[in-house]
Parts: sequence; C-alpha cells; structure tokens
Amino acid sequence: MRLFIAEKPSLARAIADALPGTGKKEAGCIRFASGDVVSWCIGHLLEQADPDAYDPAFKRWSHDHLPIIPKQWQWVPRKQVGAQLSALRKLVKEADQLVHAGDPDREGQLLVDEVIAYLKVPAAKKAATQRLLIADLNQAAVERSLRQLKPNADFQPLSTSALARSRADWLYGINLTRAMTLQGKAAGYQGVLSIGRVQTPVLGLVVGRDDSIEAFVSKPFYEVIALLETEQGERFHAKWVPSEACEPWLDDQGRNLSQPLAQNVVQRVSFKPASVTRLEQKTINQPAPLPHSLSSLQMDANRAFGMSAQQVLDTAQSLYETHKAITYPRSDSRHLPAEHFAEAAAVTKAIETSLTNLNHSGFTDTGGRLNLKQKSKAWNDAKVGAHHAIIPTQRSLTRLNADELKVYSLVCRNYLAQFMPVWKKLDTKVDVTIENGLFRASQTDTHDLGWKALFPSARNTEEATTAPPLPALKEGQPLQSLQAECMEKHTTPPKPFTEATLLAAMTGISRFVSDASLKSILKETDGLGTEATRAGIIELLFKRDFLQRQGKNIHATQAGKALIHALPERITQPDLTARWESVLGDIASKKARYDDLMKPLEQGLTELCGQLRTLLPTGLAGLGRKPGKAFGRKRKPRQATGAKKAGARSKPKTVTNLRSH
Repeated sequence: MRLFIAEKPSLARAIADALPGTGKKEAGCIRFASGDVVSWCIGHLLEQADPDAYDPAFKRWSHDHLPIIPKQWQWVPRKQVGAQLSALRKLVKEADQLVHAGDPDREGQLLVDEVIAYLKVPAAKKAATQRLLIADLNQAAVERSLRQLKPNADFQPLSTSALARSRADWLYGINLTRAMTLQGKAAGYQGVLSIGRVQTPVLGLVVGRDDSIEAFVSKPFYEVIALLETEQGERFHAKWVPSEACEPWLDDQGRNLSQPLAQNVVQRVSFKPASVTRLEQKTINQPAPLPHSLSSLQMDANRAFGMSAQQVLDTAQSLYETHKAITYPRSDSRHLPAEHFAEAAAVTKAIETSLTNLNHSGFTDTGGRLNLKQKSKAWNDAKVGAHHAIIPTQRSLTRLNADELKVYSLVCRNYLAQFMPVWKKLDTKVDVTIENGLFRASQTDTHDLGWKALFPSARNTEEATTAPPLPALKEGQPLQSLQAECMEKHTTPPKPFTEATLLAAMTGISRFVSDASLKSILKETDGLGTEATRAGIIELLFKRDFLQRQGKNIHATQAGKALIHALPERITQPDLTARWESVLGDIASKKARYDDLMKPLEQGLTELCGQLRTLLPTGLAGLGRKPGKAFGRKRKPRQATGAKKAGARSKPKTVTNLRSH
C-alpha cells in the first residue's frame, strides 16, 4: 500500500483526481483498488507543548523560571484534529510506502515530517519515504508531478530549518513575552506584552517612522531655475547644480539652504550667454517586471486596490485551492522553470478565455502584441528553488468574486507582460554652463510603450510633467539665458508606512540593519519573516492593538510606541531576525547546522531575560486590556478548510528523532 499524506484536504482531492482509477472515500482518506491511499493533514496537526507540560510550576508566570528551555521537546495534537491524526496513525502502520505531499516550502516540509516522526514510523520506512512537490492543482500538472517523485530525505535540511525556526520562535517568544508582561504589570499595564523575533522589529519599523514624522521640522531650501532660449526661439528650463564651493550652505542631500546664495546666482546668470557643454542621449529598452512572488503581489494589490496583505494571501489561496486558477501562492520566487515556457500558448489562451467570461479587460488588454516566441529573463532554472513564480494556470474560469478577480488580473498582467515588447524610451541629459555655473535638464521620451501599456497608473505617474519639452540640442550650441527664478521649496517629512511599503521594508530589510558586517552578507531574499508569514505578522500587530490603520497609512498605537520605547534596542531592531533568516537559509542549503541557530539563542536568553527584569515601562501605565489567556506564544498553525471537530487534546509527546544535523 502506498500512502500519500497531503498538507490539506484540497491538495488530497487534487492528488486523488490525478491517480488512475476511482477512489473510494473512507474515514480520513480516499482508497484506490490499486493499493494507493490518499490522506491528509488539516494544516499543522501538531503544535509545540505549553511550558507547563515541561513543569507544572511554569503555569504561573514568574521571572524566577526564566529562561524556560526544554531539554526534550514535546508536541501535542491541536484541538479538533484528533480523529484525523488517529486515521493517519492507522494508515501509516498499514502502508508499505509513504509519500510526503506537503506544500513546497519550509513549513510544508516540516508539517508532514513532524507527523511521521510523532507516529514513530520505523527507520527503514521513513528512509524510503518519497516527496511529491505540487505547485499547480490542475490535473495535468499534478499528474506530471506524480511522475517526478523524489526521495524525501533530500529535503531533510529544509525540514530541519523549519524545525529550528519553530523552536527558536517558541523560546524567544515565550521567555521574552513573559518577562516583559511581568514588568508591564508592575508598571500598571493591563494585558500581555507579546514579544516576537519578527513582530517586534516590524513594530519597531513603524514606531521609528512615526517618531521621525513627529520630530520632523520642515526647512526651506532654494533652487535656481534658468529659462534658456535657442537661436530659433525654443525655450526650456534647467536647474542649478551647486558647486563644491557652495557646500557650507548645502544639507546632506545637496539642497541649498541659503536664500541669499540662490538670489545671487539668479542675478549672475539672468540675461547672460550660455552654452550646451554636455549632451547625453541613451536609448533604453526596459524589460517587463517579472511574474509575481507573494510579496510583490501583495504590494501591487495594496497600491492598486488598497487590499491588505492578509486579504491578498487569503484571496490567492482561494484562487489556488478552490478555483485552481493560479499556481502555488506562498512563493518567494519571481522566476519560472524553462520547461514552463512550452505552456505559454495554453496559459495565455486560458487567460483570454477567463477574462472574456468574467467581462474584464482592465490592464490585461495586450492590444494584440503578444509574442509567445519571446523568452524573457523570467525563465531561469538557476533561480527557481522549491517553488516558482505565481502564474495563471491553464484552467478557464467562469466565476470569481470581486477580490479574486482583482488578484487574478494582477497575476495575469505580470505573466502576459513577459511576451510584450520592451518599453523603449530615450533618456536625454543636458548640462548647460552660464557664467561658469552648471545647470542641468533631463527628459525621457517614450518611443514604444510595449509592456508598459498594461501598467497605466504607473505610466501616467511617471510621465506626468509640467516642464516644457527639450528642443533638439547639440554640444557646443550657444544659448541665451533669460530671467532666472529663485524657487523656495520645503523639506517634507518621511511618508507613513502603507502595507505595500511595510512589506517592501520587510523583504528588503538590509536597508534597516545597523550591523555593517551583517548588512554586507545579507542576500536579496533575506528579510523579516517569510512570504507565507509576513501578512499574518502585520495582521497580528493590528489585532494586538499595537498598530492602527488611518486610510492606507499604518501607524503605531500609543501602546505600540510605549512598548518599543521601553524595550532594549536590540530587541526592536531587525538585525537579530535578519541574522536568523540568514542562518535558517544556510541550514536549508546544508551550509549550517541546527545548533548554529539554537545554541547562541539559548545562551543569550538568560542575559535578555535578566535585562528585561530591570526595566519598568512606565509609559504603558493605564494602557492595555484586562489580562486573560496569554496570546502570541505560538505561530498560528496552518489550517485548511474542512477541519473536523474531533478528539480532545492529547498528553504531550516527546519527539527527538526529527532533528537532523
């Protein structure tokens, strides 16, 4: 008997549909006459045990217990999944061959591996377990994946990375949350002060931005604009570029803060001869943006439609599971396997049919300019990991709700853009000398919109200008300066975070890392959290009343600000979690070991808990809500639709054989 263990019921149904023959539904599985059986988890069936499972004394929160570091880690079944876990226990014993069919990411790998370990599968059967990787739930794609099973052992480092992340988050969150909550209570705060290695630095980013906005004082600065005329009477503007001699009057961004200096320049250059001293023209063929990862999709949907990151994730998950309209949505990749290029005609046909059925053209109208023989840089096997970019499937659609159509259209747009002509533009830069002073003008002229025709909002924003166009110029050409103008402008405060810009900050976290050595080694893909967790982290901070929305903008609440201001800087900065993600990535790629993350963390927790014990966060006095059950101790388990109420919580069970070094 061959047993497939899927991550969730929807994936199990897709596997069953792709297997030969007709399956018979039984309790917790679908059985085939061939001997194949498909069963499923319901997201995570197991979760980390609470601290009091290790010692009943830990039920009471006390500084004296901290840090709590389990010697033998324990898992317990989640509530309401007992029946499915029992079904899997029976099936695993019957099976001759196991096939791991978790989602193709770090968490999906651990999700099934932890069940296999918890059920004490014999070593030989565990070693023979195979891995089924599915990123597209349509039948043809699943059938193709079924022909490409791999040894599950090859993915053990990915599972070890997820396990290290889970346990490290438990240690960090449990201990620091307890320590800070006890100090908050002593200061008069009513509630739990949740600390997390990702959520707290994210809150720190927002508080830092809010503080900068609040402390900002606008200052005037002065630009000089010359009006220039050619011998043919054509006119254009150029802006003064201050020389090194003007540095004492410039700010750190090179803006002139002296009005008398600007007025002096106006007097010197008005109605004087001028000449073109440099003319640079460059034709640029700009390729289309790549297909979407989850983060880029969330950013686009927030900018275009004001959708929250969690809304986009939930909607994309529905498009993937319910409608089978897009490929696996929790992807951090923006590239595609080369073999997918052969499917371009079928995918674009499905897009055309679906959008026609749904009466939608929007920004997916290609104007008949698609070239399906054009192979963009998106198709690159070297840049595809466990999963590829999010793209439409070959499934034709007839029904989507409003949010689903919005997200689907964005996925379609970026896919179609790969087959559109490049955006052709001419960039012109002109240097003009007047009385030994340098003035500069620039202009971009679009020759062919190409793929940019699919991005009308971006196009209109970028091309909006009030300046007159540049005439045809050449180096050495004489000009006449007319009346110059001194323009007073004012510095503007930093912009508040939106969900789009906060996600961008989380994915490009190296910009906010203070440790120079860490900044230098961070990869582009490193960031705060993962593709699958970032939306939930942001939403969690709203639910805990640390963040609030004001239109599209995100601000910290009074409690959020007070918490960050009270904490040691190293807890609020992204350096630690960026380092974690770097190590976790190295564990997954066999460049590091489990203990490379865990040992330093365990050693540092004693110091951190001791440091928090000395704090008295008086700024939190009188805030918060009535204390209840502690929240934020564990990452919310993955859960799928179709969960059944069954069984009670089992006693904790020690599992020691999952970790691999």
